[in-house]
Amino acid sequence: MKLLRRRFVQLAAGAVVLPAITRIAWAQAYPSRQVRLIVGYPPGGGADIAGRLIGQWLSERLGQPFVIENRPGANTNIATEAVVRAPPDGHTLFLITTANAVNATLYDKLNFNFIRDIAPIGGVMRVPNVMQVNQMIPAKTVPEFIAYAQANPGKVNFASGGNGGGSHVIGELFKTMAGVDMVHVPYRGDAPALTDLIGGQVQVAFPTVPVSIEYIKAGKLRALAVTTSTRSEALPELPTVGEFVPGFEASSWFGIGAPKNTPVEIVDKLNREANTALADPKMKARLALLGGTVLPGSPIDLQKLIADETEKWGKVVKFAGIKPE
Repeated sequence: MKLLRRRFVQLAAGAVVLPAITRIAWAQAYPSRQVRLIVGYPPGGGADIAGRLIGQWLSERLGQPFVIENRPGANTNIATEAVVRAPPDGHTLFLITTANAVNATLYDKLNFNFIRDIAPIGGVMRVPNVMQVNQMIPAKTVPEFIAYAQANPGKVNFASGGNGGGSHVIGELFKTMAGVDMVHVPYRGDAPALTDLIGGQVQVAFPTVPVSIEYIKAGKLRALAVTTSTRSEALPELPTVGEFVPGFEASSWFGIGAPKNTPVEIVDKLNREANTALADPKMKARLALLGGTVLPGSPIDLQKLIADETEKWGKVVKFAGIKPE
């Protein structure tokens, strides 16, 4: 009887250990095929650039292609839902952006709950946004722009990469704190918004540094200030908006997520590789040229960032009365 009981205990213990061993072996073999990294914006924007940089690194390190799949629309909700519905095996990932924190308040009804349905993996980078104007606008400083906008209420159009996106809510925050009346004009991504800003169809925009730095350096757009609390190393001559509008601070950030229930071993493997990338001097230098700073950390760190940003931008959405398109 004792032998039977002992044998039963051994078999039960083996049944518990076997799934854990299987998961570890699965993670060690991951990825076993091409991985999709879904980006909720068109090619050429800050999110797309961030995704391609980290995707290239992961491809080289893990031996499988990490292919960027651009799925713009509905302020990243189309892309988010595609990831939420994907098998949780690590072969479909998501480029998380500021917009995902905004959407929790912006949309009353979604087919998913971002915090519940997306497993955070880790951060990629944080970048300043840049307040910039068409060269035909006479303002050369933030105070001059505020004076110009106040003298022309409702006649200044500000472009964004989409309703509820980072460049939109930052513009709304500026409107509120600077006391100016501007008309919002949404586009399907920051790249087309900048095309119309250069052409003069709109007068001001607040895109990220990566998507606009070449236009600024080429003199096609006039940058007035960065939106972060400190100056950007990529554009050190620019002041911050906060130097003229006390308390103003905003930035865009990017991270990686996966469908919920993705094995923790795969999440941890991707987190380790992402943090290794962000510690690499060459990667740091590439991000610095784009005005970005690395955003390393654990999945819990990214989860906290998402929660904090959801609370911050939720207040802006409600105060400004922003509604989905």
